[in-house]
Amino acid sequence: MRTAIEKDIEDYLVDKVIRLGGVAEKVTVLGSRGFFDRLIVLPGGRVIFCEVKKPRGGRMSPHQFLRANTYRALGVEVVRVDSKAEVDQLLGGGVAG
Repeated sequence: MRTAIEKDIEDYLVDKVIRLGGVAEKVTVLGSRGFFDRLIVLPGGRVIFCEVKKPRGGRMSPHQFLRANTYRALGVEVVRVDSKAEVDQLLGGGVAG
């Protein structure tokens, strides 16, 4: 179960992606552990697999690291964010809110 802080960061991420004209899909892969929290698709074709963690101590599990490394090896953008500032850094700070 996610903490309220982690949920706040994820909600912020989704809102910012939508404001940029993109989508931030919540994806479940049946029978597979460690899939990313959000699949982000931005205008212009940028695709990001994003794992959201709580600030201060939110860690990726071994199966999440394995999946992230597998996707990175295929040339996919994979990120882990644990703060609103990291979301802003990932997506740019230019979205008015």
